[in-house]
Amino acid sequence: MKRWVSGLLIVSFLPACAVGPNYQRPKANLPLKFRGQEKVAEPVSEENSFAELPWWEVFQDETLQGLIRTALEQNKDLKIAAARIEEARGLYRMKHGEQFPEIGAAVSGSQTFTTKKNFEDEGNLGNVNRTYVAVGAEISYQVDLWGQYRRGSEAARADLFAQQDFRRNVIITLISDVARCYFELRELDEELRITKTTAGLRQRSLNLIRIRLSGGIVSLLDVRQGEAELAIAARDIPEIERKIALKENEISLLLGQNPGPIARGKISAKPFFTPKVPIDLPSNLLERRPDIVGAEHQLMAANARIGEAKALLFPQINLSAIIGAAFITGPVGGWTGLASLGGSLFQALFDGGKRKGNLEAVKARFEQALQNYLKVIQQSLREVSDALITIDKLKGVRKEMERLVAAAMDGLRLANARYEGGVSSYLEVLEAERQSFNSQLTLARTKKEQLLAVVQLYRVLGGGWVGIQDNPESQASSTELKPSSGKTTEVPASDIK
Repeated sequence: MKRWVSGLLIVSFLPACAVGPNYQRPKANLPLKFRGQEKVAEPVSEENSFAELPWWEVFQDETLQGLIRTALEQNKDLKIAAARIEEARGLYRMKHGEQFPEIGAAVSGSQTFTTKKNFEDEGNLGNVNRTYVAVGAEISYQVDLWGQYRRGSEAARADLFAQQDFRRNVIITLISDVARCYFELRELDEELRITKTTAGLRQRSLNLIRIRLSGGIVSLLDVRQGEAELAIAARDIPEIERKIALKENEISLLLGQNPGPIARGKISAKPFFTPKVPIDLPSNLLERRPDIVGAEHQLMAANARIGEAKALLFPQINLSAIIGAAFITGPVGGWTGLASLGGSLFQALFDGGKRKGNLEAVKARFEQALQNYLKVIQQSLREVSDALITIDKLKGVRKEMERLVAAAMDGLRLANARYEGGVSSYLEVLEAERQSFNSQLTLARTKKEQLLAVVQLYRVLGGGWVGIQDNPESQASSTELKPSSGKTTEVPASDIK
């Protein structure tokens, strides 16, 4: 018996292997450059690329910067993401702790009463109360011979990294959403300005027409047409004001605040930034984009759980020990030492296919995680390409729209001159007003789309998310872990911030 127990102890301290596959990053079919990059991007170093700029250097509107900082401090989704990291950290510590023995204090006791008859049967006399009290330490340990607990700890660690990646993705999405909504709000302000200006011009035209009607120069039809066009412009004003209020409410939610007005800053008439993308960027997406990095950590966790499930197919060894002292009252009593050491080995011979079924399910989940990882990469390539193409094509659209606005404004001036000179009818003026009004609105929307395309490019490149904070001063002190590059080395829980 002693030899058997000693053998179990020796086996428990032997170097054990971890069954299951070790993680290797899968190969992804990455192009040398993005589609559309040759027309927009410039061959610059990665350190100087657009994606490496922190957000406060990209969005240089001070009012927008203030909104972003408020969102990073108060947004509820970001707080939820932070709480999920704490949950994952706790689960990692729990899984990591399963690799070590469990030691606890134990106190037990009992009291027995022996009758006189029983004592007479035993050749003794009298009634005896006997008390037994034991105090000691209990140690239990399941030998991780096949790496079940190490694989479980590895999976929990990857889950923790995935939650940190999720938080980083929430941060960069939050920054881009605030910027997007802000530029949409400013565009609505511009639409409101254009509409009010147009309504004012139409009101003055209507006043002039009514004067000309009283002089018998024009007919009542011109007055009714002028009134109709003024009503159209006046109708659009409350509709745009409604959209402005809704957009302000949307921004308020992103800021973690109750609905309310949003401050505006100055905005340039031209796009605020000309993006530069390094030629080798497709491969860098694997390290920069938090959703890709997070998908890889989920893949790493699924890979580790294969080993965890496979270890259940092998024998399980359990060791236990008790060390302490016991006090016994009675005819023969007093303090005495207490020690025990035991062990067990269990190998499932039949479980109805439960363990093998679990292993098959875990392998299937790994395959799902693998395909999701490759899909996220392809999706990122598409998003970057879409943004680059949009930026390139909108340059041409804006150029032509500026020409159209200039021509329409001049056409309206000529139409008014011809109408006042009695050369043309008021229908010509109305058509020129419509063309001028619509072209100005379209130009304002094109400018907005240019801004949003740059915001989108910054987001899909994973711009500035490593060590990202709510202000430039705190970036240097960031203690967040950087994404793993396929390594599975354990990190103590105390080192994970």
